[in-house]
Parts: sequence; C-alpha cells; structure tokens
Amino acid sequence: MSEIDLSGLLQEWPYEPGRIQVRRINGQDGRPKIQLRVELGVLQMEEHGRPDGARPEGMDSLLEYQLDRIDRYSQGGGTESSFALSSAECSALRDESVLYYHRYVAMFVLEEYQAVIRDTTRNLQVFDLCKNHAVEEDDRRSMEQFRPYVLMMRTRAEASEAIKNQKPKIALAVLDAGLELIKSVFEEWGRVEDYESANEVMLLRGMREILVPKLPVSEHYELRQRLQAAIDAENYELAAILRDELRQVDPGP
Repeated sequence: MSEIDLSGLLQEWPYEPGRIQVRRINGQDGRPKIQLRVELGVLQMEEHGRPDGARPEGMDSLLEYQLDRIDRYSQGGGTESSFALSSAECSALRDESVLYYHRYVAMFVLEEYQAVIRDTTRNLQVFDLCKNHAVEEDDRRSMEQFRPYVLMMRTRAEASEAIKNQKPKIALAVLDAGLELIKSVFEEWGRVEDYESANEVMLLRGMREILVPKLPVSEHYELRQRLQAAIDAENYELAAILRDELRQVDPGP
C-alpha cells in the first residue's frame, strides 16, 4: 500500500472552526461518498450500509448480526428476554454507533432528512438492544445518556422533511410527539425537573416557534370555524380542546 500525503486535499478544503463542513463526492468505485471535514483531516463515509463500508460477520452491521443472533437463539428454543450481550459485544456496538452518528450529522447538513431518520432510528435500536440484553449494568446504561439527543435529531429531521414537503401542520405534530418522547425519557430517569431546561427540548421548541407563523391562513380559519360551531352547539369540552389547539398555532392575542 503506497503512502499518500493528504496535505493538498486538506489545503484545498481548509478546516473552519465552529462549522460542520460536509460534501458529497463520487468515489473511485463509482459510488457516492460523504466527506466530513474535521480538524485533523477528513472522514469519508459510504452513503448506504455501514459508514466505513465494512461487513462484520458478513452482515450489513454488527446490529444486524446481533439481531440475527437473537432470531436464531429464539428459533433454537431460547427466549428473547434471556439473550445476553457481553461487555465486549456492547463496546463494539457503541463503536459502530459512532460511525452512524457522524453520518447522520453530515446528512442533516446535506438536508438528506430520510437518511438522518434511518440512521438515528438505527442507533436507537442499538440503545434498546444494550438496555435490554447487556449482562453488565454499566453497559445497559452507558448509551442512555444520548437518547434525548438522538430523539431530538430524528424529530428535527422528520419535521424538516415535512416542511420541505410544505406540510407545516404535520411538522408541528412531529415536534410535539418528539417532545413527548424526550419527556418520557426524563420521567424514566426520575429527572422531570431537568426536562424544561434540556438543550434538546429548547431546540425543538425554538423550531416550533419559528414554524407556527408558517401555517396557512386556511388552518387558522378552519380551527376558528370549528371552535364557533362547538360553542354554538354548547359542546364546551370540544370548544376547550379546539381553543387550546388554536392557541398553539396562533400565539397572538
């Protein structure tokens, strides 16, 4: 294997502190590659499959390999709940998840939101796998600290995809659902008091506040019409619900 000096490449694409620099290139194999500029070089990733192009145990990823092991274990008479992952196996899954983290961050910059949804959902599967099957308590808990962040990134991608498709109401619903999922994590941790100040929550709420004025006038009109009809019918319970919904999409007086 010949030695290659990367100085020319790095000078042609200088690092800019504080900015996530991403680009898509055509690889020598004819497939697109994603490049992420970091301070000391460039990370290059496959667009599909495992980011480094590896096929551990002949599978698309270690996650797929472990899920296949669970299936074979169950078919052999074992119960899924008794399937166990060693510390070494959990460590390998964590390392693999970092590869997907780099890619979904890069894909978000490229506005490839479906790819972000794919990779964040995949990493959440790893969190669940280790949480449910790791032998050691530390391995069951080690990735849980990142769950709010990954949920936030997936929610941002889902909402951004809806906005791109000119569906602001769906985007609002997605943001609300994501906030509820993150809240459930803090509740499970017994740290509900930290929910409101969490960076992930503030980011999604900020996105929601920006999005609300983009709702078409017809949405406001429809809600006001339904509210008036509920009041006329003396259906005050429905009126209260509609009034609350209108308040969410129309924060004005």
